[in-house]
Amino acid sequence: MTPTQNGPPRIADHGLIGDLRTAALVALDGSVDWFCAPRFDSPSLFGALLDPDRGGRCRIRPAGFRGPARQMYFPDTAVLVTRFMTDEGTGEVVDFMPPGSEEDGVRRLIRMVRCVRGTLDFEVEVAPRFDYGRQDHSVHVVENGVVFDGGDTRLVLHVVREPGETPTSDVRADGRDVHAHVTLHAGQVRGIVLETGGSDRPRRVRVAEVEQAFHDTVRFWHGWLGHSTYRGRWREAVDRSAITLKLLTYAPTGAMVAAPTAGLPEQLGGERNWDYRYTWIRDASFGVSALLRLGFVEEAAAFTNWLGERYQQADGDDGPLRIMYRVDGSPDLPEEVLDHWAGYRGSRPVRIGNDAGGQLQLDIYGELLDGLHHAHRNGLRIGRRGWQALTSVVDWLSDNWDRPDEGIWETRDGRADFTYGRAMSWVAFDRALRLAQEQSLPAPVARWRAERDRVHQQVWSRGWDPRRRALVQRYGSDVLDSSLLRLAQVGFVAPRDPMWLDTLAAVERDLVVDSLVLRYDPSASPDGLRGDEGTFSLCTFNYVDALARAGRTGQARLVFEKMLTYANHVGLFAEEIGPTGGQLGNFPQAFTHLGLIDAAVTLDDALDRTGS
Repeated sequence: MTPTQNGPPRIADHGLIGDLRTAALVALDGSVDWFCAPRFDSPSLFGALLDPDRGGRCRIRPAGFRGPARQMYFPDTAVLVTRFMTDEGTGEVVDFMPPGSEEDGVRRLIRMVRCVRGTLDFEVEVAPRFDYGRQDHSVHVVENGVVFDGGDTRLVLHVVREPGETPTSDVRADGRDVHAHVTLHAGQVRGIVLETGGSDRPRRVRVAEVEQAFHDTVRFWHGWLGHSTYRGRWREAVDRSAITLKLLTYAPTGAMVAAPTAGLPEQLGGERNWDYRYTWIRDASFGVSALLRLGFVEEAAAFTNWLGERYQQADGDDGPLRIMYRVDGSPDLPEEVLDHWAGYRGSRPVRIGNDAGGQLQLDIYGELLDGLHHAHRNGLRIGRRGWQALTSVVDWLSDNWDRPDEGIWETRDGRADFTYGRAMSWVAFDRALRLAQEQSLPAPVARWRAERDRVHQQVWSRGWDPRRRALVQRYGSDVLDSSLLRLAQVGFVAPRDPMWLDTLAAVERDLVVDSLVLRYDPSASPDGLRGDEGTFSLCTFNYVDALARAGRTGQARLVFEKMLTYANHVGLFAEEIGPTGGQLGNFPQAFTHLGLIDAAVTLDDALDRTGS
């Protein structure tokens, strides 16, 4: 994907770095355009991605440089390298966040600046905006750096320099911002360290210290990725997806956020702009399964523990589980609008928080039980208390699976009888029965089996449209929905059953556009929101999975390979693909990278069986 040269960076013009507690997006122009601290769901310090004028940024680039630059990851790591080629020389900014060694409250973003050839004059701009730009701050330039004081939060800038150099004579305050220039010759390294939650006094940081932090961070990622068991045809894409999922994981609890961003639009100029910096039960359950397929048992165990805490603490008037939580397990996600922000390329409103957290989505119980069953089959067994709590959850579902809900796509036009939610209720009962049998655990087996069979009969009697010859989105409707592409993967249908193949063909006619897949057609199935959206990347990867299971391996491979061309320049995917091929929605999205992993492994297995 070619980087933009004029105007603000596009969504796809960014790479992701992080320290397993929060993350930052770094644009091709050398700007950190999004950074929240100390956690993913904390208020932003840099938010230029959503408002270039009022959001705040930290930019480092050669003076006068207007691009395009180049970006790459240091191989098999989350260390991002932005390279600048100019007439005066070649330089690079190496961005990373050392994981695992800091205290929980300390976040450290290191920007190491290097001149590779010639002589370059780098310009540095640091312009934080605290609390999404709502909190003013003061600036204090001191001997070894700068303190940006936002009251409750401080951002400390440590200058990287060699012993004997003048501390901060080249740093000047300009209102609420700081600017600096540094001239480097070939082989020289300098930079800055941005820190929150640590000391309020800038200190001298030597070049050797940041170089050691770089090597330690590279070693961490190489060691982590070395546990992957994937050796298939798409190793580069799968490895990048695995690293991205790890970056979206909050290490203290094991929870994975859906994306590190908020407010990025599903349609330019539209209102479908949501906050994804939280952990969905659905995503966490998929994460268990996908990471186990790659051999990451430790991460899957952490997710399983996080899920266990949620259902063991289950309460609520509308079901024992909420659909999403903060990374610490809190269900408090009040939604508000940042009226003072312009939004990404004018896409408003900019929302933080997420009112969908209070919705009823019955499919999450199927995904929860499916993830726990995958964990059990890989040696992560459920303890006595966990099973007792899970039994209560399944008992609740026995009484409530036949209720209208808001569905997997979190529609805001009221509840309906969604076919996918009912089918996933079948999955919940099926996996609960398997867990009880395989672990010889006490359970009301006869009741669960009866409810499982009732769900199955209802889906086929009410969810099947004989005129469309397909399973439809909701009972009484003839609208299709690509969430149903997962039904063969979870075992609700046989992957080559004629009725399932008819459903697959109907989805292809209505929702597939040159291999890309729409979630559903909002004009045919109103969802309570204005506007339209792009094709949904998770659904495209689910389409690959369904094709491979149906024996159409050649077509599955073509769709998969075409989908990979929509990744950005460093292999990352947002939630959706727009009509011109650009990325839309929050970025990068865990769901999409989970789908990529599942599709790659399923397709590899299918191709191996056919000798392709």
